[in-house]
Amino acid sequence: MKKIISCIVLISLLISCGKTKNGSLVVKGNIDGLKKGTLFLQKFKDTLLVSVDSVQLNGESTFTLVDDIKTPEIYYIALDKKVNQKISFFGEKGEITITSKLAKFVTSAKITGSKNQTLLDEHNAMAKKFSGRQLDLIKEKFDAQKNNDTELFTKLEKEETSLIKRKYYFSTNFAVNNGKFEVAPYIALTELYYANIRLLDTINNSLSKKVKVSKYGLELNDFIKGIKENEK
Repeated sequence: MKKIISCIVLISLLISCGKTKNGSLVVKGNIDGLKKGTLFLQKFKDTLLVSVDSVQLNGESTFTLVDDIKTPEIYYIALDKKVNQKISFFGEKGEITITSKLAKFVTSAKITGSKNQTLLDEHNAMAKKFSGRQLDLIKEKFDAQKNNDTELFTKLEKEETSLIKRKYYFSTNFAVNNGKFEVAPYIALTELYYANIRLLDTINNSLSKKVKVSKYGLELNDFIKGIKENEK
């Protein structure tokens, strides 16, 4: 009897281990140095961050996570549900590869297989330069104010205003030039929510039909409608 029970348990384990995960989004990768832990594939549903798949690693650092995705959107790879340990990436149909190191889980992440992610990285690299300069200006303004240098403070304030405008125009032009990709409305929603409605309209009008009905395309359209209704 014990032998029969043991065989049943063994067969069950083999079946569960051999199960193939199916989904239109397949995320494969390797976390160097991670020997034991749980990885979660997460995304926002409405305003809640939910886990759509998970894998428990025990002795292996490779993983596969899947989800059924309708239109490209932002996903997260979380390690043991730690708040500050999340790799964000633009998920889309097909296979995406993510590699990272346990010691620098987020900062060492490399993502391939997503065109939207490639474009987002390109945008963010330039946006980071704008943000860096803005931080410098904030510090310089603080020093000028501390030294009662009103003339310098006014000059720096004007420079900061001009910098913010250039950043907005850069993000707008980038989104317009990539209106065939879902990253365009995403940039509008995350980088231009304080921008002039005219810039948001420009991006919205540049979107392809496919992108207009995507998750972020619909959200951008609703966002613009909300602004215009409040302005009446």
